[in-house]
Amino acid sequence: MHEAQPIAQLVHSNVQSMVERHEYLFETLWSKSKPFVERIKEVEEGEEAAALLRTTEIIQNPRVVLELFIKMVKSAEEEILLIFPTINSFFREERSGIVQLLKEVTIRGGINIKIKTPLNDAIRKILQDIAHETGEIGMKNFQVRGVDVMSEETSVTTATIIVVDKKSSLVIEQVDDLNENFVDAIGSASYSNSKPTVSSYVSIFWSLWNQAKLYEQLKKHDKMQQEFINIASHEMKTPTQAILGYSKLIQRHPEKREVMIEAIARNANRLQRLTNDILDVTRIETQSLKLNKERVNLNELVSDIIEDYRNEIEKNNKDVKLLHEPQDQIIEVEADKNRLTQVISNLLNNAIKFTKEGTIRVTEEVNDSKALVSIKDTGQGIDPEIFPRLFLKFAAKSETGTGLGLFISKSIVEAHGGNIWAENNANGSGATFTFSLPVSDQKPL
Repeated sequence: MHEAQPIAQLVHSNVQSMVERHEYLFETLWSKSKPFVERIKEVEEGEEAAALLRTTEIIQNPRVVLELFIKMVKSAEEEILLIFPTINSFFREERSGIVQLLKEVTIRGGINIKIKTPLNDAIRKILQDIAHETGEIGMKNFQVRGVDVMSEETSVTTATIIVVDKKSSLVIEQVDDLNENFVDAIGSASYSNSKPTVSSYVSIFWSLWNQAKLYEQLKKHDKMQQEFINIASHEMKTPTQAILGYSKLIQRHPEKREVMIEAIARNANRLQRLTNDILDVTRIETQSLKLNKERVNLNELVSDIIEDYRNEIEKNNKDVKLLHEPQDQIIEVEADKNRLTQVISNLLNNAIKFTKEGTIRVTEEVNDSKALVSIKDTGQGIDPEIFPRLFLKFAAKSETGTGLGLFISKSIVEAHGGNIWAENNANGSGATFTFSLPVSDQKPL
């Protein structure tokens, strides 16, 4: 019995120590934690309260809608997405001060504004004035897309929609589009700061925005295609009529037979070039353009082409000098000789066409393992309107020519693994066209 007492005391002591440690731990955690009631309050006033505040509300009062519209525009910090469904809706918002406010927000800077709207001349004038007043900031941050005619087929929405910072949206119903007053023209509106709802309207906006972009591209393509058809038909009609006319005259005036035969041949060649250009465009677009590559001495090829064109210039008594400075270094490329000749000929034809007097200088050199061929003229230079689409199909502004030559040349050069570019000369006289090709290794075939 005397030995059991120490054991009991030892057990009691250990238990007491464990209790004290747990009490200390509990008190420490309790002192560092927040009261349960306070924590519940935080939850209620925090995430759950925020979730409750994210609602969708129907607003019946048009004046309240207008006030909210203006308030949303003023509150924007990053982005405003806006859809005007009709021309009249744009003018109503313009008279209500919304468009002016958008301009002021743009000038304030840092806020991207994108507007989808139908267009007419008056709206374009307003937008041009905004672009002028906002300057570089407007060019960067104020973007508009639209179509010229808004019909039932092209209009997806009949409501004005604004989304601000991807956080809130306002959808305004229009009940009388002919009414010029904003308050009298609209019905109810739906305001929301619910994330799913706002995200849906963001998706609607981008769908219509991309649709407008596609419409612009199709319209531009249709316009360019129609212009090409008009140019091509004119280009084909001219030599065809000449051939038919000379064919009849040759019977009446046999004494001028040689001159007329030469004219027939010249116009037949012109017609053949146009036909070949159209066929080449078809091959390029169907990716069926084939190259028969061989090792080509670029120096000799350029010299031969220059000689042919120099004779043609002298024959036509043009006040133009064609200059060529042959290189001592032999430059060889792996290329389709006929296609390469076509490229150089196209560039020379352009230079001769737009140079009434002065010089056309052709050079070739090797730079950084690339063969460079440059054709520099003293003509009228490249028109600023054409420059951005210089090498695109149908790009032409002259009274003659289809605008296919540079498009075909670019495609041929790129098929060889090279590049082609152009620039107006620094002295303001003429332009320089340059293309590059990979230099062939010097191993014998």
